[in-house]
Amino acid sequence: MKPEARRHARKKARGGRAAVRFRRRRKAAEMSVPTACALSRQGQQETPRGKAMRGDSRESEEDEEQAEPPRRDGEAAAGNTWCEPDSLPQLATTKLDGKEEEKQEREHFRRIINAFRYYGINMHERVTRAERQFRTLPALQQKLLPQFLPHLDKIRKCVDHNQGILQSIVNDCTRMFENREYDGDGNGKITPASTFDMDKLKSTLKQFVRDWSETGKPERDSCYQPIINEIVKNFPKDRWDLSKVNVLVPGAGLGRLAWEIAMLGYTCQGNEWSLFMLFSSNFVLNRCCETNSCKLYPWIHQFSNNKRSADQIQPIYFPDVDPHSLPPGANFSMTAGDFREIYSESNIWDCIATCFFIDTAHNVIDYIDTIWKILKPGGIWINLGPLLYHFENLANELSIELSYEDIKNVILQYGFHIEMENESVLTTYTVNELSMMKYYYECVMFVVRKPESSI
Repeated sequence: MKPEARRHARKKARGGRAAVRFRRRRKAAEMSVPTACALSRQGQQETPRGKAMRGDSRESEEDEEQAEPPRRDGEAAAGNTWCEPDSLPQLATTKLDGKEEEKQEREHFRRIINAFRYYGINMHERVTRAERQFRTLPALQQKLLPQFLPHLDKIRKCVDHNQGILQSIVNDCTRMFENREYDGDGNGKITPASTFDMDKLKSTLKQFVRDWSETGKPERDSCYQPIINEIVKNFPKDRWDLSKVNVLVPGAGLGRLAWEIAMLGYTCQGNEWSLFMLFSSNFVLNRCCETNSCKLYPWIHQFSNNKRSADQIQPIYFPDVDPHSLPPGANFSMTAGDFREIYSESNIWDCIATCFFIDTAHNVIDYIDTIWKILKPGGIWINLGPLLYHFENLANELSIELSYEDIKNVILQYGFHIEMENESVLTTYTVNELSMMKYYYECVMFVVRKPESSI
């Protein structure tokens, strides 16, 4: 065991608290971080990220079997009229007393933990189905494929390995919140999880590729690096005390973009509301202390569009960097909760960076309004992403689908000044480079500034 791993093990043995903490609040509060990241749980009123759209769930689960385009967090399959929330529970429609609110919160928490624990059962059923169908073939046809059944056995081993990682993730999540513990909530009987929850969990495995593996570096270079470059350009270290430049990253996912910004010396806070994401980011940021010390098999769920059988069981290793390697005095934090609910204080942030985020809104104008309010006068908003609206065609959900032209006009009417605009940034989202089918987004990127004269 490497020295840093031994130190980490000793710390755990002593019962030391994790650097990542969750706090249950309704108002945003920044948590400083001495080593990795502090997370606080905030904002109880959340809605499901859902979209009646083709593809799989939010982390751009590319459902190769259905040959449908990728989706991101909370998007539902085509024709669906309802999907279950994976984020903090929706409590906005009815006023609940404290006990009822706590009950719903615990039920939601248990449901997501159950999905993590049910993964192995779900995937073994899928592999068994493939074997059962193969055995219906005539004997002569089966003899033509002598490696088919051994390949399924390899997939089974990969499933067991993934389940081990997922179990490690949930083993630590019941004490994530610094002012709330869920001891015992993750140890009950495993029950069948919904297809929606299983799709989201499989998508989360792909998010490890995007955010924390060497395999995901080209995607990060196309999505994250342009944003980072603009931050460095607008807040150069020879003119700014970087520790006093406050950067907010809504929809932070597993936290890599926010972490990279903090690595440069900026004060950075990520915000996320999906428990699938939050459980996983807690594991990476607080429990992974060696480079490439963990392994996942993110592509084993893809039974179609494989050039070679070996591609399906190709592993990825994470994290490709040590999440604990932030420079001394780094100020990196994350909050758990709904962006609009918890960020309401005016003139706080020097920079807001949104990546594949604004199309998660029921009404993107609400996001623009919040960003305008919380940005300091002279502050900038950097955006990169598509407009794959998450609530489109979802019954009983408000969804305002605006073109980029309309969004740009609204931004200008609020008073923002456009400083940079690129309407053709080609990128992917959790793409499988080995797959015979890939999807590309032609994203819009812009940098807009709130005038100094704004009140």
